[in-house]
Amino acid sequence: MDITSDMIKGLREQSGAGVMSCRSALIEANGDITKALQILKEKNLLQVEKKATRTTSQGVIESYVHAGGRIGVVIEVNCETDFVARTEVFKELAHNLAMQVAALSPICVSTEQIPQGTDADPQAASLLSQPYIKDTTRVVQDIVNDTIAKTGENIKIRRFVRFELGEEIK
Repeated sequence: MDITSDMIKGLREQSGAGVMSCRSALIEANGDITKALQILKEKNLLQVEKKATRTTSQGVIESYVHAGGRIGVVIEVNCETDFVARTEVFKELAHNLAMQVAALSPICVSTEQIPQGTDADPQAASLLSQPYIKDTTRVVQDIVNDTIAKTGENIKIRRFVRFELGEEIK
């Protein structure tokens, strides 16, 4: 099957993967874009797992104040290099994560951090397990993994604080 540049472009728009990765996936999938997306997703997961042990000492602290000024969030998102921390993709991730915390009020970053004796639903209590506010068919961890695949660096959400008028800090 002939792989056209339009096919590669379409797959890139859907996946965010590089040109050669898209071309290889399309060749492997015999031009089937759905199969190619699945191939790219599997390769991205392998890349994410390889990068998980890398040190994340750079990043950004993003703040978000919800309309009306009644809810505010400060979140620290880390990556490996300051170069990636300055990219629009990374900054957008940090901003969207701050909005996620403002909207759904998680109590911790991951399920492993849920305090003992808490009867909270792990999916609602953990930021990484929550349905993503901009695409409820995916969880926040999927969005972070996509950004790891795009940037080529490990990304970690270190911590966050959510403020709401009249609420006590926990």
